[in-house]
Amino acid sequence: MKDTDVKILLYPHFSCIFSIVLSVFVPSLFVENFSILETHLTWLCVCSLLVTTVNLLLYSVVKPNASSKRSSLSHKVTRFLKCCVYFLGSCFSFHVIFVLYGAPLLESVLETFLFAVILSTFTTVPCLCLLGPNLKAWLRVFSRNGVTSVWENSLQITTASSLVGAWLGAFPIPLDWERPWQVWPISCTLGATLGYVAGLAASPLWIHWNRKRLTYKNN
Repeated sequence: MKDTDVKILLYPHFSCIFSIVLSVFVPSLFVENFSILETHLTWLCVCSLLVTTVNLLLYSVVKPNASSKRSSLSHKVTRFLKCCVYFLGSCFSFHVIFVLYGAPLLESVLETFLFAVILSTFTTVPCLCLLGPNLKAWLRVFSRNGVTSVWENSLQITTASSLVGAWLGAFPIPLDWERPWQVWPISCTLGATLGYVAGLAASPLWIHWNRKRLTYKNN
C-alpha cells in the first residue's frame, strides 16, 4: 500500500467533517434562534443534506471504484433510482429497528424517522457512493477480510463508529438528569454524529499505522 493512498482519504474525510461543522453554523443565518437542541429537527435535515451532497460530489470527483466501461444514460438513471430505493429502505429499516428497541411507536414519529435518515446518511450514503446498489459488494466489504482498498477499510470504520455512537447515545436517555439533550432522539443523533466524525478522523490514521500488514486482493 502506498502512503498516497492514505493521504487521498484525508481530503474527502476533512470535507465531510467540514460539512457537519457548516450544518451547525449556516442555518443560523436563515433560521431565527437556531440551535442544535432547540431546533434539532431542522439541524438533522440540514446536516443530512450537506453530508449527502458532499459525499456525492467527492465520490463523483475522486471515483475510487470507477469502471472503465461507459454506461448509458438509462443505466445511470436506473442506478440512481436504485440508490434512492436503497436509501429509503435503509431509513425505514432503521426506523423499525428503533421502534423495536423502545422508541415511541406513535409519538415522536417524525423525530424517529429523521434519526433514521441521519444514520442512513452516515452509513448507507457512503456505501451507495462507493459500492453502488450492489448487495453482494456490501456483504463482501462488511465480511471478514473482504475489503479490496483503503476506501473500503475506511467505509467499515466510519459505518461501525456511526452505529456504535448512536447506540452509546441512547444510554443517557432514561437517566433522571432532566437535561434538554436527553429528549428523544437528540442524544442518539449527537452520538451518531460524533461517532461518524470520529470514524472519519480515525480511519486514515488506523490505516496508516497498519499499512504494512494490510493486504488487498486486487493489489
